[in-house]
Amino acid sequence: MFKLTSLNLNGIRSAASKGVEAWIAKTKPDCICMQEVKAQAEDVEGRFEEMAGLKGHFHFAQKKGYSGVAVYTKHEPTDVVVGYGSEEFDAEGRYVELRFDTPKRKFSVISCYFPSGSSGEERQQAKFRFLDEFDPHLVKLKKKRDFILCGDVNIAHQEADLKNFRSNKKNSGFLPEERAWMTKLLTETGLVDVYRRLKPEATEECYTWWSNRGQAYLNNVGWRLDYHLATPAMAQLARKEAIYKKEKFSDHAPITVDYEFKL
Repeated sequence: MFKLTSLNLNGIRSAASKGVEAWIAKTKPDCICMQEVKAQAEDVEGRFEEMAGLKGHFHFAQKKGYSGVAVYTKHEPTDVVVGYGSEEFDAEGRYVELRFDTPKRKFSVISCYFPSGSSGEERQQAKFRFLDEFDPHLVKLKKKRDFILCGDVNIAHQEADLKNFRSNKKNSGFLPEERAWMTKLLTETGLVDVYRRLKPEATEECYTWWSNRGQAYLNNVGWRLDYHLATPAMAQLARKEAIYKKEKFSDHAPITVDYEFKL
């Protein structure tokens, strides 16, 4: 089995102080994709290059304490791609791709952090620009190789993906345009929402993010914002999913999928 986890850390130092490294050591993923590392190269040096025996590969944001993604892996990649070629968004540290090329398959693991539009109209417009240029990148990549993209997509696709869907229809993360983009990704672009393939009927147990306001976590007033998005060949190999909520490393929960292949 190839065990792949995705987790928005809301700060690598913060998550480390809450025991994330011990949890990784216990669960033994092949790769763990992380978003919102919120660190620079100098913060990682001597402390986070490796975690629980896995080697980290990073895309840092230029702005301190902001964004940033990583993939920690126990397998040596053939190649590491940092950024997806965006003039605007590569400066924000949103994309790192590990390529594993074997005689059997050309395969990538991608950690991606989609922009949030919840802070205001300016960032919402930036989010739309990101979506507009990111889909063609995935279309191009899909023609060349199989991949699993893990990440905080900052979009709840369907009504089943958040608790209060009625009151959120005009809020970032559940806007009609964002949901339409996801629908297009899963139809025309041809990617597969792996969790939904394994758990088509799941509702309240599917959430991966809870607001820090009020008693959202306690009352499970959540959203499903964290995804495994895979090419069909990889999605067909998905066997088991798990959203881990026994410990809280950040405002997101880790989502793990077991795929039936080995590198």
